[in-house]
Amino acid sequence: MLDLRERLDKLPDKPGVYIMKNELDEIIYVGKAKSLRKRVRQYFGSYGKSSKKVASMVSKIHDFEYIIVENEVESLVLESNLIKDNLPKYNILLRDDKQYPYIKVKVNERFPRVMKTRRVAKDGAKYFGPYPDVFAVNGSIETFERIYPLRTCNLNLENVEEKPFRPCLNYYIGKCLGPCTGEVKDEDYNVMVDEVLSFLSSSNSNLVDKLHEKMMDYSRNLDYENAADIRDRIKNLEYLKERQLISDPEANDDKDIIALAKGIDEVLIQIFFFRNGKIIGREHYMIRDYYNDSYEEIFSSFVKQFYIGASYIPKEIIIEEKPMDIKVLEDWLTEKRGNKVSIVVPIKGNKKELVRMVKRNALDMIEKYGDKFKKRAETNRKALEDIKDLLDLDEIPRRIEAYDISNISGVESVGSMVVFEDGDAKKSDYRKFRIKSVLGPDDYSSLKEVIERRFKRGVEEKKSSKSSSFSNFPDLIMMDGGKGQVNAAKEILDKLGLNLEICGLVKDDFHKTRGIIYNNEEFKIDINSRAYKMIYKIQEEAHRFAINYHRNLRSKTMFKSELDNIKLIGPKRKENLLKHFKSIDKIKNASLEELMEVESMNEASANSIYQHFRGGKNGR
Repeated sequence: MLDLRERLDKLPDKPGVYIMKNELDEIIYVGKAKSLRKRVRQYFGSYGKSSKKVASMVSKIHDFEYIIVENEVESLVLESNLIKDNLPKYNILLRDDKQYPYIKVKVNERFPRVMKTRRVAKDGAKYFGPYPDVFAVNGSIETFERIYPLRTCNLNLENVEEKPFRPCLNYYIGKCLGPCTGEVKDEDYNVMVDEVLSFLSSSNSNLVDKLHEKMMDYSRNLDYENAADIRDRIKNLEYLKERQLISDPEANDDKDIIALAKGIDEVLIQIFFFRNGKIIGREHYMIRDYYNDSYEEIFSSFVKQFYIGASYIPKEIIIEEKPMDIKVLEDWLTEKRGNKVSIVVPIKGNKKELVRMVKRNALDMIEKYGDKFKKRAETNRKALEDIKDLLDLDEIPRRIEAYDISNISGVESVGSMVVFEDGDAKKSDYRKFRIKSVLGPDDYSSLKEVIERRFKRGVEEKKSSKSSSFSNFPDLIMMDGGKGQVNAAKEILDKLGLNLEICGLVKDDFHKTRGIIYNNEEFKIDINSRAYKMIYKIQEEAHRFAINYHRNLRSKTMFKSELDNIKLIGPKRKENLLKHFKSIDKIKNASLEELMEVESMNEASANSIYQHFRGGKNGR
């Protein structure tokens, strides 16, 4: 485990979400905290030994990150989103499709209703949430119904004047205006709906103020029971009013949010990625700022450098300050994406709050770790200089690409490409290659295919003036292997007319990096040197990335090969079968009756499985 004491001391006393990672940079646990400082520190104290599960997790923590939010509600929703997207090993993972509730206002119908729902649909209604506390949602909806006589029925009232309905009990006891009678004007009814919408969108607090006055009246009249009831209703409503920036139920488009924090001679840029209305990740970049450049210049440079190699560009980029040449940047991004991209500098509203949240996290990061970033950047620079001197290169290799092949007896052979810029991993430029043209365990031919596919596309993009991570060529290529792998790659580069520096990373009998092959000569490296540590880090990352991709494909193939060819067994039934039996072997050995007990299975589908695994023998 790393010595994390210094980082623990710098944790903020603010609400947020913490993300624990292992030595492979995999997320193993996501948690929320009212105070990040108190909660995270507990894991490295007595709480870290409180149970076998916690102790096991703590022993595997290699690093951690955190995201600061505004309140506990935000942290709870963000925690849920990150768990669902990353499936961390040590989190309790729910396998059903239950969601946090939303409040739905059906503005798409005449005389709108207010209701609770767990599903967000593109139906023209307005959705607010999600809200982790279902009791607060239920209580708030009940409060709306008490204050505003809105309908709760599902009658179609589009032509109610021509064909009125008989009113229900709610009309007679004053809980509904009775639009079903055909005697209620739309504008009178919509005044109430607008007040509910105004409250839910956090634009005013009139409703809470009204209830507060009512509570004080009850209290002055010594009616404490009703006063307490109003107090609880206020509490529920105030809970709903807490802004939930980290999830947007009505979001149809993806967006990136960018903000920065300035240090003395460096700038930290923070970018958050929203996809389908949820935060799915973030990245940060440290930029040298010796000349105190303007925000406009910094943002303009960042947008160009970040998105030139991005594999995906969202429809909307929300940014703290207007970058230089904003119209040119929008046109360029639009061309890369294939449809309209907008760069937005928000003045107010929810988007402005999102920028503020990203800014808070950037400020916290540069305040706590600015010196660490600078130290790391300096260490990386010296390591790259050492690699340059070792190989006698003309320039420091700022961009390094490393390649690796992974397979088991030639099954599901894959290639990986990892990218390091200025000594740090640039994960947005990582690429996976599924080997298509090679049969069996032929690493040389597999490497040839990967190198050809990667650089052929890069050459084509340069010729057509397109730009992506493929058109950005490396200063140094690192191959996992010796002379054979290097020469195989050089053969392809020569074929494409490319003169790029390339070397091989040779391992010893214990699978540790032994030296570098360059120009058919092996260079020994001191294992305590900066160059060795950098090379080892790059090689291990390429290996990890390839292995993970290979395991993914292999598990899918195993699943496919066993169940996909069985008649009447589709994706849902496969899922239910595995949930029920836990393994393929148990499915194979199950009786017809046992198979029919599984959800969504019938006699025909059960018999199909039974016959498949028993060579056509009937189970009856």
